[in-house]
Amino acid sequence: MIHIMAITDDNQIHTLKTIDEINSIDYQWYWIDFDQPTDAEVQQLDTKLHFHPLAIEDCIHELQRPKLDYYDDFNFFITHAINPKNLTKQEHDFFLGEKFIVSFHHHDSKETNQVWSKLSKTTNADQWDIYRVFYEVIDNIVDNYFPIIYEIEDELNDIENNKDAETMDVLLDNLFDIRHELLKLRHTINPVRDLFYRILNSNHLDGIRNRKEYFADIYDHLLKLAEMVASNREITNDIRDNYLSLNSHQTNQVMKVLTIITSIFAPLTFIAGIYGMNFANMPELTWEYGYFTVLIVMAVMSVAMFIWFKRKGWFS
Repeated sequence: MIHIMAITDDNQIHTLKTIDEINSIDYQWYWIDFDQPTDAEVQQLDTKLHFHPLAIEDCIHELQRPKLDYYDDFNFFITHAINPKNLTKQEHDFFLGEKFIVSFHHHDSKETNQVWSKLSKTTNADQWDIYRVFYEVIDNIVDNYFPIIYEIEDELNDIENNKDAETMDVLLDNLFDIRHELLKLRHTINPVRDLFYRILNSNHLDGIRNRKEYFADIYDHLLKLAEMVASNREITNDIRDNYLSLNSHQTNQVMKVLTIITSIFAPLTFIAGIYGMNFANMPELTWEYGYFTVLIVMAVMSVAMFIWFKRKGWFS
């Protein structure tokens, strides 16, 4: 679907139905949003808007690396949002010209929808321009990174505290899942951070340079996010090392007890092995139920030792 909003010279907002209507009036600037477009609608990037084929190709083929490309009559940006459900990347593309901004995304973008709704409810758009729209959408995208990382930090705290008394195997499985999530976040956030470093230091983006403090604020947020991801990955390393050290300590304690038990019974077994218990006066040999009694005693000892080991947590 294609959404079109145009701003007149007296800062009034017009909602248009087709791209052709833009040429009927000399608008101050306009915003076209390609929201999950069909193949026919994608073709209008070429037939109606006449964008460069390479930029159109980047829109069609998803998950391009975040970047900035300069063309004769527009600048092309690629950035990424994050799906909070599975932490997959969601590409957002932007064409910024002198009088237009065109946003393009293959998925439903709540960040874009929020800015569209905010602008459409404005009675006078004198405080808006294409760079304000661009800033608002990107700012929403970056702000939505934070709750994801905060949730991961809460999960790390739960693993570290282990209030539910989970086994070490379960805790390590959860920990490695979080490390994988942090890796996916790093692969998303760091390239966007690098993109904004390039944007802030570009000499070809006058509109952004005039609002440098706003885009610098986004860059600061990205730096903070990158540091949070790196810090949380270090925390997972510390927790992992602590659990492995604890597991090694517990194993040593188990081996110590088993070694003591073995040391006690070793000489007894040695003596029994030499003599074979072949004594003439062994009244148990004449018991009618002696054999079954010994079997029961052996079974009880085995079960008792199993219960004892389990209570000491040696099977965890």
